[in-house]
Amino acid sequence: MARVSAHDGDGPHSLRVGCSHATCETICADCPVRGLAVCSALEPEELDEFSRLSQTVHLPGKATLIAQDEEAEYIFNLTAGVVRLYRLLSDGRRQIVGFALPGDFLGLAMTKRNTFSADAVAPVAACRFPREVFARYLAEKPHLLRRLHELSTHELTLAQDQMVLLGRRTAEEKVAAFLIAFRDRWSRINQAHLHIPLPMSRQDIGDFLGLTVETVSRMMTKLARDKVIVIVPDGVRILDEKKLESLCAG
Repeated sequence: MARVSAHDGDGPHSLRVGCSHATCETICADCPVRGLAVCSALEPEELDEFSRLSQTVHLPGKATLIAQDEEAEYIFNLTAGVVRLYRLLSDGRRQIVGFALPGDFLGLAMTKRNTFSADAVAPVAACRFPREVFARYLAEKPHLLRRLHELSTHELTLAQDQMVLLGRRTAEEKVAAFLIAFRDRWSRINQAHLHIPLPMSRQDIGDFLGLTVETVSRMMTKLARDKVIVIVPDGVRILDEKKLESLCAG
């Protein structure tokens, strides 16, 4: 599995790192997800300063951004692509705890070692910050810290929702709730409400929902047969929003 490195490479799983200061400023100013990320709290002149702290990285699918139990060196602001977040259990099983989308920050918990792993589902782009540098900058910007607290509160809400999701819901309700949650998250990025990109595998979805891959596939097929969704090559398209919402509200 490819691993994030501080060095450039030419192989199929190499990490491409940028960039010149001028290029970074342009990327930050034109970033399509800036309004969703921590840096949305910064003024234009602060954004120039902030851009000097980061590098733009591009990683292939299956590359590892963060490895569980390894020393925590970097923070990532995802600008394109989807990342799976998971923990490896003592018996070797994998529990997916979430999926990061563009605008999400990874590695914000200030622990010495990573408490989870993060892999690229497909090719991703991100801004990478050395943790110590980011922490020092954060200490000087109380408005940035407030924005960070807002995002942390949002993440806590998502974690609480996940606990409910894994509770007493049926398999169909779990899949419906997963689709509605992703509809809402993607709509913040691209304003699309009916088309839900799902680049992760059915196995990934199952590991997130506590279901087998066969059950996930069966529930997706049932929702399609009931004309609630239609399965498309890159995800699903919602045909009956009210029905899907009623299922996840059960």
